[in-house]
Amino acid sequence: MTLALDAVPRLWRLARLDYNPVRERPVLLYPEGAVLLNDTGKAILELVDGRRTVAEIAATLSERYQTDVTADVTEYLSRLAERELIQ
Repeated sequence: MTLALDAVPRLWRLARLDYNPVRERPVLLYPEGAVLLNDTGKAILELVDGRRTVAEIAATLSERYQTDVTADVTEYLSRLAERELIQ
């Protein structure tokens, strides 16, 4: 399942971003699980707020990183949607 660029993703209601002090890394926590995030994953998920589209998230990050990241953002969010962590 690939998210469309006009999709407006939001985190699953039981998932939240946090920081794991032991591993010194950001994490996406959900009941009975966690996803360790790198800086890019954290940057993407910080913009997932239920108001921005996938295209807007990609545009913000493309500007920040000075390169087109649309395909990467779409793939990342689509994989999380497959795991039902993004709705």
